[in-house]
Amino acid sequence: MNESLPRYDRLQSYDWNYAHAPEPVEVDVPAIPGTWDFCGLPVASPLGIAAGPLLNGRWVRYYASLGFDVLTYKTVRSVERACYPLPNLVPVEVAQMAGGEREVPAAETMGRTWAVSFGMPSKAPTVWRADVEETRKLLPRGKLLVVSVVATEQPGWSLDQMADDYARCAQWAVESGADAVETNFSCPNVCTSDGQLYQQPADAARCAERVRDAIGRTPYLVKIGHLRDAEEAAALTAAIGPFVDGIAMTNSVAAPVRRPGGELLFDGAPRGICGAGILEASLRQMRTVRQTVTQRYLREGTKPASLIGVGGAFSAEDVRRYLVAGAAAVHLATAAMVDPTAALQVRNTWL
Repeated sequence: MNESLPRYDRLQSYDWNYAHAPEPVEVDVPAIPGTWDFCGLPVASPLGIAAGPLLNGRWVRYYASLGFDVLTYKTVRSVERACYPLPNLVPVEVAQMAGGEREVPAAETMGRTWAVSFGMPSKAPTVWRADVEETRKLLPRGKLLVVSVVATEQPGWSLDQMADDYARCAQWAVESGADAVETNFSCPNVCTSDGQLYQQPADAARCAERVRDAIGRTPYLVKIGHLRDAEEAAALTAAIGPFVDGIAMTNSVAAPVRRPGGELLFDGAPRGICGAGILEASLRQMRTVRQTVTQRYLREGTKPASLIGVGGAFSAEDVRRYLVAGAAAVHLATAAMVDPTAALQVRNTWL
């Protein structure tokens, strides 16, 4: 681990980290051989970074300089939304999660797995739209900028109103220069339906269709959470398949978190567990979804969505396992927050 490089400080607030974004660095970035694409767009490598660490354009450009080629701007909304109070990142002690755990124990020191509790904060649209526009202009040639968006459900809203809000944010992202748009259909840290949308295939399809209509041919992917079985995977992919170019998974595996020898954190509500402890569950899901989209292609002749591996990847071997399992690209997040040189280490050990 390179201790000299700046990284997200989990002991400081989200707004502090937003304001203290580091500047790009100058380092040698080894190439990864091969021809790669991201949802139909050519890209230099399969290495991406998920939305979590990229709070604003300066964070995007910092990680771009450290070897990431697909940069996903942290989830934004049609209205400003504050972050949940600290703690936002709590280390946990788990080996490998399977999904359905009743709880996981918190840890005293940071390892490679943590519980995430941000609540999908967002700056005002005037702020993030201007920042996305500037970021796209400043990113080096060959880097792709993906903007993650989510609807902000209001009391009494219909599904169509939520779909319209997704579409509005997606259109703004494209107008601001995003190369691709990701709709976040999975956030276990919120109790509104936007966070569990991937578990409702028909509703997810309605929102995806509205987004597709709003952004035209701009590459579009959906980020989903942990699926329980192949039946859930088949239902979801069949529903959203006609409208998306890619599916990113797995956002996290949800579970309540208990302080060692003490009470449940976060008032007992589940939080998304991210990092090394969800690698095997995420790889299993990648294989399952690859099988379902392949079967649909063979049965109906429809173009299969690109699959983006997310969850637990730290090393070149982890990235290769995702590619073998069916991923077209692999997004790191926890690894990059723990050690900003994560992509450089993958590149230096790529054989």
